[in-house]
Amino acid sequence: MRSLQAKIVFVYLALAALIVGLSAVALFELDRIADKAREGGKVAELFDATLEMRRFEKNHFLYAQASDLAEHARFVARAQELLRRDAAVIDALAGANAAAGLQRDLSHYAVAMEAHAQTPFDEAIAAAVRALGNRIVTAGERLATRERESMNAALAAHRRNLLVSLAVVAALLGLTGFLLARQVTRPLQAMETRMEAVANGQLTRLALDSPEREFVSLAEAFNHVLDELERRQHTLVRAEKLASLGTLLSGVAHELNNPLSNISSSAQILKEDLPPSPTGGGAGGEGATHPAPRPSSGPGMQAGARPAREGATLDKSQAFHRQLIEDIDAETLRARRIVRTLLDYAGDREFKPAPVVLGELVEETLRFLKAKRPPGVEVRVEIAPDLTVSGDRPRLQQVLLNLMVNAFDAIGAHGALDITARAGVVGKGDGFPALSGQCRPGSAVVDLLLADSGPGIPPELLSRVFDPFFTTKAIGHGSGLGLFITFEIVEEHGGCIAVSNRPEGGAEFRLRLPGQEAGHG
Repeated sequence: MRSLQAKIVFVYLALAALIVGLSAVALFELDRIADKAREGGKVAELFDATLEMRRFEKNHFLYAQASDLAEHARFVARAQELLRRDAAVIDALAGANAAAGLQRDLSHYAVAMEAHAQTPFDEAIAAAVRALGNRIVTAGERLATRERESMNAALAAHRRNLLVSLAVVAALLGLTGFLLARQVTRPLQAMETRMEAVANGQLTRLALDSPEREFVSLAEAFNHVLDELERRQHTLVRAEKLASLGTLLSGVAHELNNPLSNISSSAQILKEDLPPSPTGGGAGGEGATHPAPRPSSGPGMQAGARPAREGATLDKSQAFHRQLIEDIDAETLRARRIVRTLLDYAGDREFKPAPVVLGELVEETLRFLKAKRPPGVEVRVEIAPDLTVSGDRPRLQQVLLNLMVNAFDAIGAHGALDITARAGVVGKGDGFPALSGQCRPGSAVVDLLLADSGPGIPPELLSRVFDPFFTTKAIGHGSGLGLFITFEIVEEHGGCIAVSNRPEGGAEFRLRLPGQEAGHG
């Protein structure tokens, strides 16, 4: 996966290398210009020597002073020395063997001047001296001119190269900035568009075309926020639905409670008004305990058999009616229990948290369920005596009742229920599959585990066990509100609850409740 940071670093290094390269070229050209300047100084020194040589020549011609002749000889020797030292520079400016030609001219010039000094004034010798001196000065002037032209050309080339380099660097900087800005702004503009859609209520996931790692990470974080927002929105909608459902259930439960009470009372009265059911197959209650007299033969036998058959039919009808009334009463009681459950859920009871010793609460709940617990089910409890949670004791007991009853129903006649608890502190990423989202990192908690040896819960149903009116029990054996109310109570305490299947078989409910040291209020 490519990285925008790597691209920026690469561009920065490339530009830095380019600048270093251009700087090196500029330094090289400056060195060349410095060499040109040094060469120019040498040419100027030679040219000055020739000019001084001619000046003392003229003075000697005018005044015939020995000092002028001596100075003239000194500058001729100086010019010859400069030509020998800087012959390469002279040849580079004036062409090959230019320095040697000047050396010959200087030698002839010196000889001619010496001849002029040793003889009386001779116009022919003087003219030869003047011609040679003029040729030497002209050559020096030509060298100086070429040196200035070379210097000007070097400066112009350096100026041109510098301007081209600056233009190239500016163009590369502009192009690089444009490309980087495009790499950055396009994904950001796409994100801005998606965020506007999110602000308008469209929770669409962000899919960027950019392969840069930074934008991919940003898109993943944004999508994670969207997923969390959608989850919280669903939770909020679910909470609103549950609140509306609670209000509806409260009204329905209140409306059903009185008719169910009346039905139950009427069924009890009807059952009491029925005659006692016979213990035998006779017509009456008492006659059923004695054998019927053997009928005699004759016409009177048919008259006596008819009441017997009618009595047997009446007994069957009364037994059938009694069974119907008992069924009505039993179903009415079950309906009233469901109504009481709905009223308990919908009731706005005050939440009173207090320190609760968890081990005592578990033992007390097990005593309440002594009749419900099958004889073949072993309950193993491992809870420290001083382990304390902060919560509403009746509601926490309701949670334990619901979970234990479900465990006993799932285990059947034989099995085991393990109840363990331990104190701890919520850590980041501790792997707890929280459903309520109330467990905050850093808070002291108590983890309570109830693991049964039953058949477990089908994996596809694990996410629905806390939904209202959802049950895996047979029809008529559960309202589907027990685990839902358990979830609501745990969430009300600021805790978490999760369910999973054990590898060795059975289901495991894990509760995380706010912890509190024993003895603190």
